[in-house]
Amino acid sequence: MSDDRGMAVVGAGLVGSLMALLLANRGHKVDVYERRADPRKVGDAAGRSINLALSERGWKALELAGAVDAVRSIAMPVKARCMHALDGTLTYQPYGLPGKGRFGHDQCIYSVARGPLNRILMESAEATGLVSVHFEHPLADFQAKDGGLNLSFKGGKSARHQRMFGTDGAFSAVRQRMMKSDRFDFSQSYLAHGYKEVAMPPNSAGDFAIDPEALHIWPRGHFMLMALPNPDKTFTCTLFAPYEGDQGFDSIPDAEAARDYFHEHFPDVLDLVPDFDRDWNQNPTSSLVMTRCNPWHQGEHVVLMGDAAHAIVPFYGQGMNSGFEDARVMADLLDAHGGSPDESAWPSLMTEFTQLRKQNGDAIGDLALRNFIEMRDRTGDPRFLLQKRIERRLTNLHPDQWKPLYSMVTFSHLPYSEALALGQIQDGIMQEVMDRPDIEAQWDSDEVEQHALRLAADRLPTAPVSS
Repeated sequence: MSDDRGMAVVGAGLVGSLMALLLANRGHKVDVYERRADPRKVGDAAGRSINLALSERGWKALELAGAVDAVRSIAMPVKARCMHALDGTLTYQPYGLPGKGRFGHDQCIYSVARGPLNRILMESAEATGLVSVHFEHPLADFQAKDGGLNLSFKGGKSARHQRMFGTDGAFSAVRQRMMKSDRFDFSQSYLAHGYKEVAMPPNSAGDFAIDPEALHIWPRGHFMLMALPNPDKTFTCTLFAPYEGDQGFDSIPDAEAARDYFHEHFPDVLDLVPDFDRDWNQNPTSSLVMTRCNPWHQGEHVVLMGDAAHAIVPFYGQGMNSGFEDARVMADLLDAHGGSPDESAWPSLMTEFTQLRKQNGDAIGDLALRNFIEMRDRTGDPRFLLQKRIERRLTNLHPDQWKPLYSMVTFSHLPYSEALALGQIQDGIMQEVMDRPDIEAQWDSDEVEQHALRLAADRLPTAPVSS
């Protein structure tokens, strides 16, 4: 057994690599344990990525870690949603305000591929000289003993550390061990939907086949296709559909049937995906799971972060961002104690972390599920699109009085739980505005604008746009 008494991070994914870097930047020696082989040597598993949407909460954590410049080189700005109707009509919804984003861009999200981002964070952590990554070390058990932790790995290896950060994903081995302890709550639920990816390569001129500054959505009721751009001028296209039913994956037995499915529902896509049959056959159909637990820590030695604490569905683009925010909040708590808390400070620090993050993990889980319904069912609805135009007009004219829920979640650091509560109030306001019998004719009138502002003044706190 090693006598090393530094920090352990279990899981070398995005959140684990970031947390290791943040710890090392504060002078801590860190050992990262990962159950998989080194992806830099064996390659990433194909077809399970779902391109990631990096937004303000994630950038703030990367800024604290000193990794912004490296990540910016692989990040594609995405300024709007582009909805593709069945008849080919395109409708754009800008994500944010012009000129208010990072790097001189409009407010936007950034499309990043998981593998390159993970590599940047992992290698940045290793470059500190304080982080060692141990691959093929699946955690079997841990035990608090004599003021520290004894870790056991499958295959007989062991190690000893002061503290452990569990960042090993939705099926966390750290969390599974915590579930054996008294008064630990856990719940897990799967969506009825799964997902499968296909790649859209550059066009014959070597350029993007469709608009690279948009997240593309083909909303079709209870299923949808989504596409995000990559720096190599490809798009990652992801079909989200039920497992069962007439339009579900169970009704698509092979690539030929999948072609018929795309011809019927996404007729403008198939000609842009020349390797469709290969991708369909090779890439898995993957499930979507949500988990919740409480508390996120065990005593003063073990804490969960990211998907290990709160796995969510990917429909608000906040899974990675919320995990990065977990790491940033932990780093802030460490900094409040000079970066390296005394032993006596750790029990209250761990409790404070759970108190700060648990409610927000639950809130972003609720928001992500709600946004799935919006993207799938409502982005093709003319009434919904009109509501979004009204909200955008209010934001442009009165940014201190009206900030859409999406902006509060994506472009601010307002706690998710507060954003959710404010969004529910705004939903009620917009429902009253949309119920006006003259709304279609008068949506951009001063009368409708003042009606909405009066309701907002009566019901919203004085500073709903606080960051």
